Amino acid sequence: MNPENKAPAYLLMSADERRDRVERFKNILKRCIFCPRRCLADRAAGKTGRCGAPRDVVVDGAGPHFGEESVLVGREGSGTIFFVYCNLACVFCQNWTISRGVQRGELWSMEDLARAMLKLQEQGCHNINLVSPTPYLYQITAALDLAAERGLRLPVVYNSSGYESVDILRLLCGFVDIYLPDAKYTSNRAGEKYSGVKGYFSRLKESLIEMQRQVGDLVVDDSGVARRGLLVRHLVMPGGIAGTEELARFLKEEVSARCAVNVMAQYYPAYRAAVFSELNRRVTAAEYRSAREAVRRAGLRLID
Repeated sequence: MNPENKAPAYLLMSADERRDRVERFKNILKRCIFCPRRCLADRAAGKTGRCGAPRDVVVDGAGPHFGEESVLVGREGSGTIFFVYCNLACVFCQNWTISRGVQRGELWSMEDLARAMLKLQEQGCHNINLVSPTPYLYQITAALDLAAERGLRLPVVYNSSGYESVDILRLLCGFVDIYLPDAKYTSNRAGEKYSGVKGYFSRLKESLIEMQRQVGDLVVDDSGVARRGLLVRHLVMPGGIAGTEELARFLKEEVSARCAVNVMAQYYPAYRAAVFSELNRRVTAAEYRSAREAVRRAGLRLID
């Protein structure tokens, strides 16, 4: 697919193809394998997945958001939909009341989701930014199909934890224009210790390669707003826990020498981080500078 084509990916699929994919996602809901946890919960029958997500989509809120990367925000904001529950259980999560379901949100139908997408477009937002979408891919793709039929024309941002199943990403191909994954660690051990999942870096590497295959390097329009591509978020953590140098090397050698990366400095010991002495402090200015320099030395594209 031509990355310069300004039409969002879902409009380049036929309606029949979109609906076939939606049906396949619906079937997965019966034995949930949307993420590598593969908990097999029958969410279609009302069971709850290991992530906490129920049968119906749970949303914390939706609206124009100006706290994202400048290439997503532009002048009018990123049209963000915040989903409740996450397939990770990070001990330092800054949004833990949402990701753990303490802040319970509202149950939305696919019709509600479609209407919200169209409203964000009416408000002038530059994209539809799906935050923590992984547990809700059936509902999201169904809503995108409805909204596309009613005039949705915005690119879709898949804003995720990075802990994804390649098979699911392949099924998602064509619904997403911009992948925005976190790249938390370059250690499976760190992923298990701090995020409660096995094989985090192994799954992340596979996912980043697949995301790059689908959408390529980040492409922006004449106004500097992203239209398509991969943008990796990397949160700098105390004591080099996140493994920035190894991540930069992997991205350069196995994803793209021009991969776009946002090196983020806003770590602080939120939620249960204080339980771990190595996490119980902010990142120093020197640690942040060192992380940015590692990405710069690799020749990658720094995005703020």
